Amino acid sequence: MQTVPWRGVYPAVTTKFHADESLDFEGTARHIDFQIRNGIHGVVCCGSLGEASTLALDEKLAVARCALDASGGRVPVLATVSETSTREALRFIEGANALGVAGYMVMPSVIYVADAREAMANVRAFAKAAQRPLMVYNNPVAYRVDLKPEHFAELADCEHVAAIKESSGDVTRITDLRNLLGDRYRLFMGVDDLAFEGLALGCDGLLAGVGCAFPRETVALFDLMQAGRWDEARTIYRWMTPLLHLDVSTKLVQNLKLIDALVGVGSEHMRRPRLPLIGAERERVEALVKTALATRPEHCRSVA
Repeated sequence: MQTVPWRGVYPAVTTKFHADESLDFEGTARHIDFQIRNGIHGVVCCGSLGEASTLALDEKLAVARCALDASGGRVPVLATVSETSTREALRFIEGANALGVAGYMVMPSVIYVADAREAMANVRAFAKAAQRPLMVYNNPVAYRVDLKPEHFAELADCEHVAAIKESSGDVTRITDLRNLLGDRYRLFMGVDDLAFEGLALGCDGLLAGVGCAFPRETVALFDLMQAGRWDEARTIYRWMTPLLHLDVSTKLVQNLKLIDALVGVGSEHMRRPRLPLIGAERERVEALVKTALATRPEHCRSVA
């Protein structure tokens, strides 16, 4: 089992499907390999962008196995714990542990809106079962469960809780977490169009969405920020931002799978009830991608 450095660009990879909605393992593996070859530092499978809500438990384990095989030990693979009950989450962790994942990104609660006491109890249960490092996915916008800095202070005694994916949309959370907890946790910005701001405030990494289609460009942004080369980083960020806004949407899966298809690194196939974009929604994404491809920086273009 690999260690998790908790630093850099970790794409939340999409799950590839065939037209009949069956899992496309070859396509998933090919897309993960494309990202690794372009410099990403870790892989997170079966998250929101990976359409976890449409996958059965055994399918999630099969995707995690595919990600491990595709990675071949080059980068750590994190599996996402996204189940509707603690019981099922522990079953998933048992299966993923057996596969050899390096760690987990955990959703404290989905569907049921847990309070902080319940959410923290869930995280502790996951950590005890996993005995591997966890990143807590804090996304009150989508899941209405909010673990605030004071709650992470309560969890600080839980050794396996190593990182936080901060997706509240409130960038001041980064400073509040650092002020209260110092470097106890590694912090990842989970909102694509706050990447520059999060890194400038001290995030250790990005949990990227649009980066699935533009991995080398996203890694270049991260590297420049780490080096303090702000002007060069801003140039890349301003170029990416119109696309990054597409991650902050209830249709992020449709948006980002269309981006993958237009860039030539994936397909639009997804599981219903999601359907490919049509009309003005589709035309807008197509126009943004066309502009991005025509103007993207020459020195850090992803190689298919």
